[in-house]
Amino acid sequence: MQRQNQETRDAFNKPTPIFDHFHKHKQGIPVGGGILIVITTLVLFILSLLLFIVLRRPIQSNYPAIFSEAKIIIFSLLSFSLLGIYDDIKKIFILPKQQHIGLRLRHKLIIEVILASIIAFWLFNDLKIDFVHIPFFGVIKLYYFYIIFAVFVIVAFANAVNITDGLDGLSSGVLMIALMSFWAVARSIVDVPTSLFIGVWLGGIIAFLYFNIFPARIMLGDAGALAFGATFAVVGLTLGKPFSLLIIGGLFVVEIGSSLIQLVGKKFYKSKIFPVSPFHLWLQLKGWPEPKIVMRFWLMSILLSIFGLMVAFMK
Repeated sequence: MQRQNQETRDAFNKPTPIFDHFHKHKQGIPVGGGILIVITTLVLFILSLLLFIVLRRPIQSNYPAIFSEAKIIIFSLLSFSLLGIYDDIKKIFILPKQQHIGLRLRHKLIIEVILASIIAFWLFNDLKIDFVHIPFFGVIKLYYFYIIFAVFVIVAFANAVNITDGLDGLSSGVLMIALMSFWAVARSIVDVPTSLFIGVWLGGIIAFLYFNIFPARIMLGDAGALAFGATFAVVGLTLGKPFSLLIIGGLFVVEIGSSLIQLVGKKFYKSKIFPVSPFHLWLQLKGWPEPKIVMRFWLMSILLSIFGLMVAFMK
């Protein structure tokens, strides 16, 4: 499945010539990498859990509802991946406007909120998570407001990773580093389902990254980026570390934050706040080579992950 040459448009259906200029060399690169990782990760994760059951090995977790925990993770990865496939089809095939297959932004956002609401309800109802832990302040109970909080976090990270997936090895490399941190957290609290899932997922991302670094021979596509962002958020919420999630995934926060500020400027002030967004595209506009931007993001991600781990282990 190869990405074809077509004009990209923003949230207001306006052309994005700067984006198209920096991404014209990516036309023809396959965009099915994310789907392959999703399928492989889900199959290996389910087989690993079945192996634990067949061998009668104990599956330790922070939650009594172990299979609900696995269900939430599987649903997160699978549902957002299926949603992203629609936009991947639009990139692969050049269709007349009347045969538009890709989802409009508002329709896509509504579906994301619905999927995130299902996940948030399961976190609240099945795993009994209704709180956030903030260092120095302790545990803060949100009760039913936790569902709203979780929906916002999941949708935000789903789109953040998707926005970041613009340079060779950028989103997948940053995500790899961030997931290593969460794997350490999951192992420290002996959460077998989550640590097992992260381990399998990491293996897929590392294998994919070999072909995704500059010059990329394959891209994640929306099916991978949306699913990875949403599931990354779910992992952070499942581990009870939403504050660390914002730090460890800090670069994703910067990427979507710059894009949201730009959208607000266009919508309410009829002008751009930044010359271009997201942040990595602005660095390209400044003249930074693509590999330089990616390496700087990776280094910053390592620093944020170390700091996020320190915060995660604070009382």
